[in-house]
Amino acid sequence: MRTPLLLDIAADACPERLALGGSGDGMDFHAYRARASRVAAWLLSEGKANTAFLGMNGDALPVLLFASGMAGTPFVPLNYRLADADLNKLVARSAPAVLIADDDMLRRIAPVDGVELVARSRFEAEFMTGGARAKVDLPEAENDIAVLLFTSGTTGDPKAAVLRHANLTSYVMATVEFLGADEDQAALVSVPSYHIAGISAILTSAYGGRRIVYLPAFTAEDWVRVAAAEAITHAMVVPTMLDRILDVMVETGETLPALRALSYGGGKMPEPVIARALAMLPQVDFVNAYGLTETSSTIALLGADDHRAAFASDDPAIRRRIASVGQPLPSIELEIRREDGSPCGPGEHGEIHVRGEQVSGEYLHRKAIADDGWFATNDAGWLDDGGYLFVEGRLDDVIVRGGENISPGEIEDVLRGFDDIADCAVLGIPCVQWGEKVVAVIVSRSGAPDTVGMAATIKARLRSTKTPEQWFVRSELPYNETGKLLRRVLKAELAEEVCAG
Repeated sequence: MRTPLLLDIAADACPERLALGGSGDGMDFHAYRARASRVAAWLLSEGKANTAFLGMNGDALPVLLFASGMAGTPFVPLNYRLADADLNKLVARSAPAVLIADDDMLRRIAPVDGVELVARSRFEAEFMTGGARAKVDLPEAENDIAVLLFTSGTTGDPKAAVLRHANLTSYVMATVEFLGADEDQAALVSVPSYHIAGISAILTSAYGGRRIVYLPAFTAEDWVRVAAAEAITHAMVVPTMLDRILDVMVETGETLPALRALSYGGGKMPEPVIARALAMLPQVDFVNAYGLTETSSTIALLGADDHRAAFASDDPAIRRRIASVGQPLPSIELEIRREDGSPCGPGEHGEIHVRGEQVSGEYLHRKAIADDGWFATNDAGWLDDGGYLFVEGRLDDVIVRGGENISPGEIEDVLRGFDDIADCAVLGIPCVQWGEKVVAVIVSRSGAPDTVGMAATIKARLRSTKTPEQWFVRSELPYNETGKLLRRVLKAELAEEVCAG
């Protein structure tokens, strides 16, 4: 099944239902499909292999995604936050392509053979304004690659993750009920186009019949304002966003009565933040979603009932599940494996492996999935007796101290239990004696953290080798716009400080 069919069947079933934009001036499903098919005809006439996009969120984005699928060209959203040199490397790798770019970003793009640069203003004037003309009959598309997403490239040049139509549609069909959304439902999307959550939001909303409202770029003030004005019912945020949103709600007195469901992911959610959110938004169902680009989005969920059960329980085993990402989707097989490939038992730490139709595990010109369909995620984790998955971070982030592998996640979990800790990160810094030593970076609410007491607690609960040897206090930690802690940036900064000291 191809991704454009998700839009096609929705447009056939409810052509007059609002699909994109504001409640007063939005685009219905009939116009959505008609615009996408006209763009697809234009893309076919251009004859380029790929359709690239560089810009902020907006209604042009989902139209382009579906149009590229109709035309049989992979959709390639580019990260506008990259430095110009890095961005232009990705532009060159996208060739031959039509590249639609925000007008103020055009000057950043160097000429590349095979890349046709189109200003977004020109594109929107041609295809996104005025009455929607009839759907265009198109030839059958042949390319089965739907999307190419460049990874963050923190350990080298970014890899182009391949997501095929079959991967994406299998995820949507397994997780979303066709037209399951009520007509008044609206999703606020603030994650960028080059993130898998931004792609999956388009596909799931079309199939579910839910209107999308875009926030071009996230600020907590704009998020709360738009959520209130558009009676937003559903949204996805990252942990750092949620904390700021709650602050703005307190400042403005806004209660967001229309909001029904809020999913979060992309990073560890501090327990005090989700507890505060549950108290301030009792009508909202909170869902923690865990997934990867290579898995076409979510592979495990901690649902609303799990959230409430964890906070209501006095049983430590149940209570700690608020720090988990829940259970695997029914359509996903998941195992924790040791280094030798054998499966781990409950409570045993190892690497997360997954298998399922939505799992791509593929990069351009390189297969990263085993012949039997299993994909090694490079994420460390473990399962409890109830099958709840606890993710401890990337295996690359494991600290090797004196030959012992130490997971930063378990130390960070202890630190987050202190009321004074607003945020934290545990890292390994090069050390002559042990190879690496454990250091902690904390954001303190009081400004005067009791690091001696924290160290004693970690030593008692874990052991002395996992106790941080140095402590650094920061006003905030570095994150990217999708909520990922930039550990390598922080590690480089700390290494310089340690050397300077």
